[in-house]
Amino acid sequence: MHFGELVETYREIENTTKRLEITSHLVELLKKTPPPLIDKVVYLLQGKIYPDFVNIELGIAEKLAIKAISVASGFSEGEVEKRIRDTGDIGEATEELMKSKKQSSFFREDLTVESVYGGFVRIAKAQGKDSQDVKIRTVCELLQNGEPEEDKYMIRTLLGRLRLGIADMTILDALAQAFATKEARAEIERAYNVYSDLGAIAKELCEKSVEGLRDMRIQVGIPVKAMLAERARSIEEILGHISDPMVEYKYDGIRLQAHVGKEVSLFSRRLENLTEQFPDIVKALKSTFRKEVIVEGECVAMNPETGEMLPFQAISHRRGRKYDVEATAREYPASLFLFDCLYADGVDMTRRPLAERRKKLEKLLKPGPEIRSSHMMRSSDRDEIEAFFLKAIEDGCEGVMAKAPDSEYKAGARGWSWIKYKRDYKSEMIDTVDLVVVGGFAGQGRRAGTYGALLLACYNPDEDVFETVCKVGTGFDDKTLAGMREMFDRTDKRPARVRSEIEADYWFEPGTVMEILGAEITLSPVHTCAKDLVRKGSGLAIRFPRFTGNWREDKSAEEATTTSEIIEIYKKQLKKVEG
Repeated sequence: MHFGELVETYREIENTTKRLEITSHLVELLKKTPPPLIDKVVYLLQGKIYPDFVNIELGIAEKLAIKAISVASGFSEGEVEKRIRDTGDIGEATEELMKSKKQSSFFREDLTVESVYGGFVRIAKAQGKDSQDVKIRTVCELLQNGEPEEDKYMIRTLLGRLRLGIADMTILDALAQAFATKEARAEIERAYNVYSDLGAIAKELCEKSVEGLRDMRIQVGIPVKAMLAERARSIEEILGHISDPMVEYKYDGIRLQAHVGKEVSLFSRRLENLTEQFPDIVKALKSTFRKEVIVEGECVAMNPETGEMLPFQAISHRRGRKYDVEATAREYPASLFLFDCLYADGVDMTRRPLAERRKKLEKLLKPGPEIRSSHMMRSSDRDEIEAFFLKAIEDGCEGVMAKAPDSEYKAGARGWSWIKYKRDYKSEMIDTVDLVVVGGFAGQGRRAGTYGALLLACYNPDEDVFETVCKVGTGFDDKTLAGMREMFDRTDKRPARVRSEIEADYWFEPGTVMEILGAEITLSPVHTCAKDLVRKGSGLAIRFPRFTGNWREDKSAEEATTTSEIIEIYKKQLKKVEG
């Protein structure tokens, strides 16, 4: 399959903001893709060569890319850098430079999907003292064999800047239309939720239809999409949904899914592989479990001298660390509080009731300082739950989780079988919300050269879009302000999944989540959150928002605060005022 066919789809998707058109272009591409290549095409559409949980990164440094572009085009590195500054995009700069390259290649081979994918794999796997030379040489070969437009998208992919805004759910829609039926869409998503490899799902569906997906089971080493909870503002509300809940501490840490087999793997709720960042937890899991298991818990930083749990900021020092990992682990020791068992003794436990899963976990677990079970009690008595809640707060937790004892583990789903109740849900906007950065506004005065404010959005899962809810410009220290220009994935126009009536100076692909605290939620004529749902012609907005200092790197954009949650907070706020 010629790589140009994939590039044609890239171009078509880049030129539209309409999700239905994006899906249509994907369907057309998938239908003409040879079955043996379908997984590779799906990965490349995402700007990857492997799913996120495979701990191999494709990305190369911009400095290395500039060197390779210089060699391939015949222009000096200084000329390449100037063209990047002039265009504002390294992909556009590469296309222009390769159109006017100073010498032609005598031997050119047309690029295929296979050759591009193979080149990307060589680049990602290059290690050792000669790795830089291997990467530069491979990038040069790809650029010299490609057409200028193909080179643009290859460079963007290599730098992790493909920026097409194709969501996983959109690819699942396209797969259903290309290889199944509309009715099969839910079954395809179910398979993806328990076997979170889009390429593998596509290959199975393409070669064996929906029947092949029914054979896909939970597997140690392949992360399962996390089950999510709704939120309540009172214990009475919890008991209205679950009459006899299992109530456990809601820890202020990083949620981890641990896969224990021949090797131990740790995955975040975003399905990132965090194994290398928690060597102490990996070692403890190896000695704790003697059989294959998949368990889930919250990893919390601890004060080893007092046994006290430390706030989220402490454990966040462990995340994303590539160097001095052991030293950081000693500085911020952690415990993993397990609360669920998804797989054990060769059995998929997700369709078993929570009470049975918890019993299995307790039977398998030999508690130690690094691995323990979550604090849990079961009660239908409001006062007992209140006392447990207050104890959780006293012990340094955010609040409690209430769960239905008969609930299955619904991977990737959010529902009232699990309910979170935090201390600060008791009044207006004392509660924080997690919002997605979708745009920026040019800074003035002391903030000239960076962003003066950011445009933030909540997530609407029913329509798979991000709806604006506020602009935030307070709560940033000088260091954060100085580094913000490099933090977000800028695009030339508003991304297809962002719903905004405000025109930002800069647009970003939804990806970065930040914690926000505001004064209250009000009706808004300009923001699109819950537009027309509360009052015709109005949306909802957060008044006087400020950044708390917490970048929620443990959350994907799709796990941010939802539109329905913003509506619920607004309604509770109104009731309190009226009462």
